[in-house]
Amino acid sequence: MLGALPAVGRFLVFDVRIGADPGPPLTSLREAFSPDRGVIGIGTPLAAALGRSVPGLRPFPALAGPACAFPSTQGAVWAFVPGQGESEVQDASVSILDALGDAFALREEVATFKYRDGRDLTGYLDGTANPVGVAAAEAAIVTGAGPGLDGSTYVGVQRYVHDLPRFRQLTPAGRNDVIGRRISDNAEIAEAPVSAHVKRTEQESFEPSGFMVRRSMPWGGLGQSGLYFVAYGESLDRFERSLRRMAGLDDGIVDALLGYTRALSGGYYWCPPVAGGRVDLSAVGL
Repeated sequence: MLGALPAVGRFLVFDVRIGADPGPPLTSLREAFSPDRGVIGIGTPLAAALGRSVPGLRPFPALAGPACAFPSTQGAVWAFVPGQGESEVQDASVSILDALGDAFALREEVATFKYRDGRDLTGYLDGTANPVGVAAAEAAIVTGAGPGLDGSTYVGVQRYVHDLPRFRQLTPAGRNDVIGRRISDNAEIAEAPVSAHVKRTEQESFEPSGFMVRRSMPWGGLGQSGLYFVAYGESLDRFERSLRRMAGLDDGIVDALLGYTRALSGGYYWCPPVAGGRVDLSAVGL
């Protein structure tokens, strides 16, 4: 989770089938899944099906601001499978699918890739202000919550589809103003408009701090493409504060980037800690 982006990846979202007992397949997944091969997240539908609640976990909120909207497509299980090649990702994805079995239905499968040196398909570097080292762990990892929770993290995910032809119609200076950074050297532009993406999501400007560890990856091809946005935090509040500001819900100023991209999905998940080389599901009774 805190490592470098892989060459390729796959994001999976599952629904739990009504009337199914999710406990046994989730136990099978715990035994079959190696935490160094990816990340597993549990959503509120699964926690509720197990008769449990995870402190701090809630459904993704459907939000709407002036001329923009963030839909909620909350799933039961979310998984990220990274790899250096498609064969590795395919094998690991099949193992997750087999472990979950008939109790779960695969709803979404998104193949992603690292673009250039970690850039969004707009050409701009992604995740520039990510905390690193100890600061990254402090921003993303739960501590002081007790056994079964310490060492876990929460993740907010959204799939965005870009209107790249429209974005490319802008002048280079116009693109920089939308993002709030110069593409040439990635430097932040102090005089950028207040609607610039960087200014709307500047993590140090939130109170309390909004630092998250972002691990987003591009998806798609020539027909449709965009960014699968992923942000890990020690609580979901950090993500939601940023989302509300992007939508202009605090001050009426909408993130300029939303004129060139739109969200197709949104989910919140709790990613269990690791104990003994396996994900620790004790917080959900397993």
